[in-house]
Amino acid sequence: MAENRLTTSFKVVVIGGSAGSIEVLLKLLPALSSPLSLAIVIVLHRKNSTDSSLADLLSSRTLIPLHEVEDKDPVMPGTIYLAPADYHLLIEKEEVFSLDGSEKVNYSRPSLDVTFESAADVYGSSLVGILLSGANADGTAGLNLIKARGGVLIAQKPETAQTAFMPQHAIQHAPIDHVLSVEEMAVFINSLSRAN
Repeated sequence: MAENRLTTSFKVVVIGGSAGSIEVLLKLLPALSSPLSLAIVIVLHRKNSTDSSLADLLSSRTLIPLHEVEDKDPVMPGTIYLAPADYHLLIEKEEVFSLDGSEKVNYSRPSLDVTFESAADVYGSSLVGILLSGANADGTAGLNLIKARGGVLIAQKPETAQTAFMPQHAIQHAPIDHVLSVEEMAVFINSLSRAN
C-alpha cells in the first residue's frame, strides 16, 4: 500500500478535534513548512460564538495563511481553513466551502463527520483525515468514509491526547493508517506537501 501512496498527489488534509485539540494545533501549526502545496481544513467543536479570537490565536502561530471559512470560499492550496462556530462545514463538488446551519450531528455543529464525509466525496484518494483529542465519537464515521473513498487516516496517539476518547474510538472502529504524535503529524504533512 505504501508504494501506491507515493504516486498519489494529496490535495487536502482535514483535521478534526474537540476537547484538548487547540493545544495540539498550537504545537502542530508552527511545525508546518511554508509554503504548503495542499490545503488544511480544521474543524473543532466550538462554543456558539462569533468570537474570532481562535482564528487570531491559530494564525499567530504559523506563516501559512489561515482564516475562518466564509460561505462559498474556494478551497485553495497553501491555505489553512478554520470552520466557524455553529455551522456545519461542507465542501461542494466545485471545491468550494458551504456553511450549513441544520441540526447538530453527534451533539455538535460543526460536526467532524459532516466535514469528513463531504470532503471524502470530493477528494477521494487525495484526502487525508486526521482525528485529534476529544470526548465523543464524532469523526469515526467520517474517517470510515474517507477510507472507503481511498483516503489516508491518522489518529493522534491516545496517550498524547488531553482527552483520549475520540482518537481511541477511531482506532478501534476505523482502519487507521497511522497513529501519530503531534510532532510526527507535522513531519507527515510536510512530507506530503514536498511530494506534491
